[in-house]
Amino acid sequence: MTELRNVEQELDRFRTRLLAAALLVLICFGLIVARLLVLQVVKHEELSTRAEKNRISIVPIVPNRGLIVDRNGVVLADNYSAYTLEITRSQLVDDLDTVIDQLSEVVEIAPRDRRRFKRVMVESKRFESLPIRTKLTDEEVARFTAQRYRFPGVEIKARLFRNYPFGETAGHLIGYIGRINQREKDMMAEWSDEDQANYRGTEVIGKLGIEQSYERELHGITGFEEVETSAGGHPVRLLRSEPATPGNTVRLSIDIKLQSLVEELFGRRRGALVAIDPRNGEVLAFVSQPGFDPNLFVGGIDQDSWKELNESLDKPLLNRALRGTYPPGSTYKPFMAMAALITGKRTAGQAIFDNGSFMFGNHRFRSHGDHGLGSVDMARSIVQSSNVYYYMLASEMGVDMIHDQMAPYGFGERTGIDLEGEATGDLPSTEWKRNKYRRPEQKRWYAGETISLGIGQGYNNFTMLQLASAQATLVAGGKRYAPRVVRGIEDAVSRETRILSSQLVLDMKLREPDVEVIKNAMFGVTQSGTATRVFAGAPYASGGKTGTAQAVTIRQNEKYNASRLAEYKRDHSLYTAFAPLDEPRIALAIVVENAGFGAEAAAPIARRVLDYVIAGRYPSPEDIALVQKGQGAAPIGPFIAVADVPLPPARTGGMESDLPATAASSTGAAANASTPRQIDPTPPGEPPQARALQRWWVPRRDASPAPPAPSTPASSPKDSAP
Repeated sequence: MTELRNVEQELDRFRTRLLAAALLVLICFGLIVARLLVLQVVKHEELSTRAEKNRISIVPIVPNRGLIVDRNGVVLADNYSAYTLEITRSQLVDDLDTVIDQLSEVVEIAPRDRRRFKRVMVESKRFESLPIRTKLTDEEVARFTAQRYRFPGVEIKARLFRNYPFGETAGHLIGYIGRINQREKDMMAEWSDEDQANYRGTEVIGKLGIEQSYERELHGITGFEEVETSAGGHPVRLLRSEPATPGNTVRLSIDIKLQSLVEELFGRRRGALVAIDPRNGEVLAFVSQPGFDPNLFVGGIDQDSWKELNESLDKPLLNRALRGTYPPGSTYKPFMAMAALITGKRTAGQAIFDNGSFMFGNHRFRSHGDHGLGSVDMARSIVQSSNVYYYMLASEMGVDMIHDQMAPYGFGERTGIDLEGEATGDLPSTEWKRNKYRRPEQKRWYAGETISLGIGQGYNNFTMLQLASAQATLVAGGKRYAPRVVRGIEDAVSRETRILSSQLVLDMKLREPDVEVIKNAMFGVTQSGTATRVFAGAPYASGGKTGTAQAVTIRQNEKYNASRLAEYKRDHSLYTAFAPLDEPRIALAIVVENAGFGAEAAAPIARRVLDYVIAGRYPSPEDIALVQKGQGAAPIGPFIAVADVPLPPARTGGMESDLPATAASSTGAAANASTPRQIDPTPPGEPPQARALQRWWVPRRDASPAPPAPSTPASSPKDSAP
C-alpha cells in the first residue's frame, strides 16, 4: 500500500522547528552578549582588580628593628641575621611528628626545639611558617638543601634575630621581644588600618621594658614588593618595590658601666636601686636584682629555662625597681620633717626628749632598743634617726595630714616614668583604708595605726622609683619631674635626634630655708650620723639617710634578732642619698632585701654610685668583693678612673665575647652581629687594671625563700633601726 504524505504539513513543521532553533540560538547569543557586557563593562573595575591581584602578589618587607643605646652610645640591643628551618603545617604531606623525626636525621633538632615548636604551634594558624630550628650553621643549611625535595612544606629562611650584647645587665630595663601571641593579635585588631598594615609580616613585638614601651619607635616602617606570579603562584618578575625603613635608635639616659657596677655590687643579694638627676628627671641607673638574660626569650624560651626563672624563690622576673614595694623605714623621716616645717608642727630648733620609747594608750613604741637619745631637735632626729621624735610628730599630725603632705612627692601614685607596668604602692589615709578593705571593722582607721607611719612603717609601701623620685623632688626645692629613661630618639633616615625632655609634673615651691635644714641634716648623717663610716674620706659633700624596714611584724614584748629568723623574715636595708650638697646632680634610693641595717648593706653601694657619678671613681676588685658580702664601709684599695674602665664583657650574635664594646661601623643585618659598639663614642684609654670579679646569680630552690617585701601591719611595729 502506498503511503500518502502531506508535504505542506511537513514543511510547516520544519519551518516551526527551524524558527524555534533559531530563536534558541539567538537567545543564547543574547545571554552571552549580556554576560559579556556585565563582565566587560559593569564589573570591569572589580574583575580587573581581582585579575591583577591574581597576577601580582604583594610581599611585605619587615623592617630592621631599631637599636637601643645608652647615654654614651654603647649599643644595648641590636640585630643579627641567621638561617632558620621552618615548617608550614598546611603544606605537609606526612604527619608532623614523622616529618620532624625525618628532619632530625638531616639537621640536629633537640628536645627543647620540639617543645618550643609545639608551644608556639598552639598560638599559630596552620598556614603560618613556624621555626623548628634557629641559627643553622652553613653545613646544616647545605645538608638540608641537598635533600629539600624530601620535605614539602619545609624550607630555610633568613631571619633577623634580636641580640642583647650585655646579657643580664639591665635586662629588666631593656626588656625583650617575643612572638606576637593571640592576646596581642586581638589588641592589634583594634588599631587603625595604617598601623595594622605596618605590622604585616611582623612576627615579634616588644614584651617588656624599653622594647615594649617604645615599640612604635623601634619597629620601623614595613616596605613591600609587587611580584608578578604565574598561574601556579610562582614568582616571575619584580614589578615594583618600596624598601622598608629601619626602626629608630632609642638613646637611654643610663650609663651601662654604672648599671653594670651596681648589679655587680649587689652580688647574689636581692634588691633594687634607682638613681635620678634632680635637675631634669633623667634616670641614671635602674637596677633590679636578680635579673635575667633577655637573650633567652629571643626565638622563644625553652621550657627548662622558663621553669627555672619562673619557679625560683628569688623571683628574677620581678622588676623590683618598678613593681617591688617596700616600707621606706627611716628614709621617710626627712619627708616627715619637711612636712612638720610646712604645717608648723615643728620648728628646726624645737626639741623633744627621746627616752627610748613612746607610749600610746597601753602600747609601747620602741626606739633603738631600750635607750633614748635625750634632747633631740630636727637635725639630730635625722642624724641619729630618732624614732620617738617621729612617733610624736605622726601622732600630732594625724594620718590624713601626713597623706596630704606626702602625696605631692608622688608617694602612692605612678611617677609617670616612660615604662609600662609601674606599681602605685600604698600611701595610707582614712579614705584609702575604706577603699582598700571590705569588712567594716577593717575599713575603720585606728589612731594607733598612725604612730608607726612617722618612721616609714605601718601601711606605707612604696617602690624604689617613687622613693628616688621623692628624694630628687625634695633636694630640687619641690620641683617634681616625671622620671625618664629615654633621652632622645634618633631618626633612622635623617639621623636627626629628637630630644625627649622630662615633664615638670608639679612645683611644690618649697621654702629654700626649709630645704636647707633638711639637706644639712642629711649631710650630718654622713659626717656624724649613721653613715659616717661609709662616707669617710669622700671627696665631695653628700646627704643621705639610712633606713631599716621590717619584712615581718615583731611582737611588742619581743626583740629583733636576725640570727633567729629565716633569711626572708629579716629586715630590709635601705638608703637614700643625693650629691653634691649645694647643687645636687644625683638622687638615689636603694633597698637590699633582708640584709639588715641600712648602713651595712645599702649605704656602701650608694657610696660607690656617688663616687662614680660625682668623683669619676670606680671601686677596686677587693672593695667590690667586700661590698658584695655586706662588709663594705669606706672604699678600700686603689680606685680606677671611670674613663679607664672597660665595658662589661659582651656577646656577639648570641655568642659570648670578651671583646670591649668599642666603636665599630657596620651596615646590613649581618653586620649587626659584630662586636658590641658605640655610636659617636669617646675612645676609652687602656685600663690599668681589669676587673677580677664577675657578677653571677644562681636560682634558689632551697628552704630559705625570699619573696618581695610584703606590706607590714601597723598594729605592732618594731623599732625602726637607722
